[in-house]
Amino acid sequence: MGLTSESSGLNLLRESFNVDVEKNNPVIALTGNPNTGKSTVFNALTGLKQHTGNWPGKTVTQAQGYYKHLGQEYTLVDLPGTYSLLASSSEEMVARDFICFAKPDATIVVADATNLERNLNLVLQVTELTKNVVLCLNLMDEAERKNIQIDIEGLEKELGIPVVPTVARDEIGLDKLRNIVKAIVEQEKRVKPVRVKYSSEIEKAIDQLLPDIKNALGGLSDGLNLRWLALRLLEGDQTILESMRNYYFRENLESEVDFYGFD
Repeated sequence: MGLTSESSGLNLLRESFNVDVEKNNPVIALTGNPNTGKSTVFNALTGLKQHTGNWPGKTVTQAQGYYKHLGQEYTLVDLPGTYSLLASSSEEMVARDFICFAKPDATIVVADATNLERNLNLVLQVTELTKNVVLCLNLMDEAERKNIQIDIEGLEKELGIPVVPTVARDEIGLDKLRNIVKAIVEQEKRVKPVRVKYSSEIEKAIDQLLPDIKNALGGLSDGLNLRWLALRLLEGDQTILESMRNYYFRENLESEVDFYGFD
């Protein structure tokens, strides 16, 4: 089967993040707050099949690895540990841009089961940006030692995404995590995150802005989360405009869109 223009464009975007697209692997993003055991999850999944470098144009370290599951190889991209995707630091910008523009086939958010409330901030930001999300609830052994009980099924219902309890350093729960990722990638499992509902004023402003964004982008709007983009523009986030020029319009040179019209 030949590459479509859409898949070719996505490959160009992924290449700009140093992803080896020639492997034709599903691309999985791994994100999470610092000190959640994210690196332990990455190492447990990829073993020695990993390499490090820097993100293009950044001094932030980039780690990528590969793992096989049921005959399929996956590319796992370890995003910088971050508390949010609001791009107030280079690490946040890298994580946000990769999820937004490289469009990973699934995103694993690693959270600390002993400090779930703080970790959920990032989870909700990721689910606003992409729907193919699975929550890896790590350090469950520490939570048990602290007598912290978590209703996994209730949490799945509240978030609208799969939740997999793990103890990554002992590789507990990782097989289930691999199975969930596979099901999401192959569209055997449909994920529908619960949408954050804002005040009526904000929701009205989003609705008013969406047609303008779509008209400005034209055919380039395909695959972009326009609601999320509207929220960033309403916040006056200039960094997302810069990133769109760097990653998106560069790969769509036929576009003459003046996106800074949304200043």
